[in-house]
Amino acid sequence: MQSPAMYILPVMRRLLLILTVSVAVAQSPGGPQGITFEGQPAVTLSNDKLQMTVMVQGSSIASLVMTDDSQKLSPYWNPTRLARELGRTVQFTGSLGHFVCVDGFGPASEEERAAGLPMHGEAHITTFEVSAGKETGGSSLTFTAKLPIVQEVFTRSFRMVEGENVVYVDSQLENLMGFDRPVNWAEHASVAAPFLEPSVTTVEVSGSRSQTRPYVESPAGAKGQNPTQRRLTSGQDFTWPMAPGLDGKTIDLRAIPEHPHYLDHAATLLDPSRRLEWVAAFNSSKRAILGYVFKREEYPWVQHWGSYPADTQVVRGMEFGTQPYDLPRREILTDGPMFGTPVYRWLPAKAKIESHFLLFYARVPQGFQHVDDVRLENGRIVIEDRRAQRQVTLTASRGL
Repeated sequence: MQSPAMYILPVMRRLLLILTVSVAVAQSPGGPQGITFEGQPAVTLSNDKLQMTVMVQGSSIASLVMTDDSQKLSPYWNPTRLARELGRTVQFTGSLGHFVCVDGFGPASEEERAAGLPMHGEAHITTFEVSAGKETGGSSLTFTAKLPIVQEVFTRSFRMVEGENVVYVDSQLENLMGFDRPVNWAEHASVAAPFLEPSVTTVEVSGSRSQTRPYVESPAGAKGQNPTQRRLTSGQDFTWPMAPGLDGKTIDLRAIPEHPHYLDHAATLLDPSRRLEWVAAFNSSKRAILGYVFKREEYPWVQHWGSYPADTQVVRGMEFGTQPYDLPRREILTDGPMFGTPVYRWLPAKAKIESHFLLFYARVPQGFQHVDDVRLENGRIVIEDRRAQRQVTLTASRGL
């Protein structure tokens, strides 16, 4: 017979963690608040425009809603909710919404797995210490954790300014070891139904040269392989957004397919002529847009992951990072640059590197149908639909 302590202790630990986080954020009256999301500890950060939920495990963005939205629609992927709607249960892993993959983006090697390293690095499964702060005109959350296997310290801060539809995200990765090392780092941002709608939502990016992900055909019926699910050719170069399909036709990767039953995978090199890059998901029916602006020197690649099993379960990853595909670090380093562009960042011995990006979630006016460009200039985000000759301007006072 199992001891009652086996059941009671994990619950007590979870309650203690929630209490600890609540105390940590309580120093900021009216600011971030300790809550639970899908039964897990989380905190919220808000202003008069947005409310964001961030998980204590992984510092993952679980939800983002506009405060005046009566439906409280978050564009982010919530696998727990999707599983619940299908009558299934799923164990919380920290992989939801927008989670960070550091240090590692993709599967671990056999030796790394034996050492305890999970897929996509340690950060998304690590419990963070959380502190809250008040700043001029806004508030902030700071998450800090040591990644014990790779011996790094990861710190991430989220900031909001009153009156802005923008979240500023600043991160730092510290090397505790006395040697230089290549780092794999990706921002795994994923949007899903109901924000993601076939023939309604599009994903746009400041892209250029691209490639469909190479894959090896397995014998019919092999475990994990279903060739009928794929619609893109393997390992073929193309120019964003028109990708080569298995049927010989080109496929516009911006669009979410009708009657979905596909799995898409491709990578895009971001425009080398730009200093600041962008990726955005736009729902023309709801007239809502979620987007990111970031530095090309920190994130030169976007991986497109489209999981389209059914209309109500569609998920689209728009994952910007240091490398084109989520692969084991040994494979990434062995294969080397792609399109003449590096596929990792250096983290010097006993040193720190940083990344900075902002995300925005806002409405667009009637008649706005396409996202042709996103620029950050003079403390403003400018979102442009050139065909309709329409423009949306959002205040972004902190810049990048």
